[in-house]
Amino acid sequence: MSQTTATPLPLLIVVTGRPGAGKTTLTHALARAIRCPAICRDEINEGFVNTTAQGDDVAWPVYETFFDVVKLLLTRRITLVAEAAFQHKLWAPKLEPLREIARIRIVLCDVDPELAHTRHVERGLADPARERFHDDRAWQAAREGVARSSNDYDPPQLEVPTLNVGTSNGYQPALEAIAAFACA
Repeated sequence: MSQTTATPLPLLIVVTGRPGAGKTTLTHALARAIRCPAICRDEINEGFVNTTAQGDDVAWPVYETFFDVVKLLLTRRITLVAEAAFQHKLWAPKLEPLREIARIRIVLCDVDPELAHTRHVERGLADPARERFHDDRAWQAAREGVARSSNDYDPPQLEVPTLNVGTSNGYQPALEAIAAFACA
C-alpha cells in the first residue's frame, strides 16, 4: 500500500494596521526573510494611477485587482505576504474564502494611533508626489495647518493565527520571531 503526501496549502501572511503603522516596511522585510513575493495594495494603486488619468475612481478596481493577484498566486501554490490597511467590514468578505486555498496568518502592526497619524502625515509631506496616487485629506489638512485626529481602525477578525507586532520602535517581537510565526 503506497502512501501519498498531500501538498500543503500555501501561506497567506496578511500584514495590516492603520496608516503609518509600518506595514509596508514590515511586509517587504518579512517577504525577504521568508523568501516570497510581497503584494502591497498601495503599490498596485500607484501602478493603476500611473496608467489612468488622475481623478479616476481607483478604489474599487484596485481592491479587485489586489485580491485577483493574491488569489492567482495562491491557486498556483505560491506563499505570499499581502499588505493593506485591512478594515474588517470591507476586507473580511474577500479574505474569508481564501481560507479554502491558503493557510492564513495575520500580522497586526500595533502602534499608538497618534504616532501612526504623525508618521503618516510626515511621509506624505516629505513626498508631495505621493498625493497624485493617494487621495489623503490628512496631508492636505496638515499643509493648511488644520489639526486632524487619527482615523479609527478595525482590523480583520478572522479565526486564524494572529500576531500583534509593536511597531513604535522597531519590531516587538523581532523580525525572526515574526517570520517563525508566519511560517508555523
